[in-house]
Amino acid sequence: MGFFDFIFGTKKRQVAEFLESGAVILDVRSQSEWDAGHIENALHIPIDELSNRVEEVRKLNKPVIACCASGVRSAKAAKFLNMNNIEATNGGGWVSLRNKL
Repeated sequence: MGFFDFIFGTKKRQVAEFLESGAVILDVRSQSEWDAGHIENALHIPIDELSNRVEEVRKLNKPVIACCASGVRSAKAAKFLNMNNIEATNGGGWVSLRNKL
């Protein structure tokens, strides 16, 4: 197992574990990106609205898999949610995440 397999394999396992535990998929892309395509049944909260809507996410009482276009914004979102005591992981880009479902 190479370094990248170790790093990305861990992420893949974590996403799978979150999915098994009934996680919510949170798409943090902009409205126009969301309108162009998204994962069915995902929750849409653009990254710039997340701090004002964190209680909405908390009330779901479920782990969260954040996604965006490439994984950068979703990494920020997951970190923010974890800092607010919400179990979250970075699911990366929404297209690759959708293919794992």
